Amino acid sequence: MIGAARPAAGHRVPAARGMRGQATVELALCLPIVVLVLLLVIQVALVGRSAVLVAHAAREGARAAALGPNLDDVGRAVRASPGLDAARLRWARGPRVPDQLVRVTVRYRVPTRVPLVGRLLGDPEVSATVAMRAEPDGTG
Repeated sequence: MIGAARPAAGHRVPAARGMRGQATVELALCLPIVVLVLLLVIQVALVGRSAVLVAHAAREGARAAALGPNLDDVGRAVRASPGLDAARLRWARGPRVPDQLVRVTVRYRVPTRVPLVGRLLGDPEVSATVAMRAEPDGTG
C-alpha cells in the first residue's frame, strides 16, 4: 500500500485480540496426534525386528532339519534364536527326504508393548519359511 505507515525499527506491532494463544492451542491439538504417530512408528520398527529374528529362527531350523531327521534338534534350533519369546513361537517342518528340499516354517505372535498402539493393533503374527536341501542321513 502506498503511504501506509510502517512501525519504527524495534517496535512490535500488537497482536490481534483473537490471535493470542493460537500457537498454544495448535500445539495442544496436534501434540497427541504426533505422539501417537511416533509410538506407531516405534511399534512398526519392533515388528520389523521380530520379522528379521523369525527369519533367522527359520534358517536355523531349516539347517537343523537338513542335517538330520530328529525333530527335537529342529525345535531346539528354532527356540535358540535370541530375542524371541518361546511361548509365542510355533514352527513346523515339512517332510524330510534326503537330497530333496526340506521346509521349516516359523510363526511368531509379536507382542505389542508400546502404550496405546498395542490396543489399536493387537498382536500381529509374522512368519518365515526357509527351504534347504536335506543331507543324506549318514553324513549329518
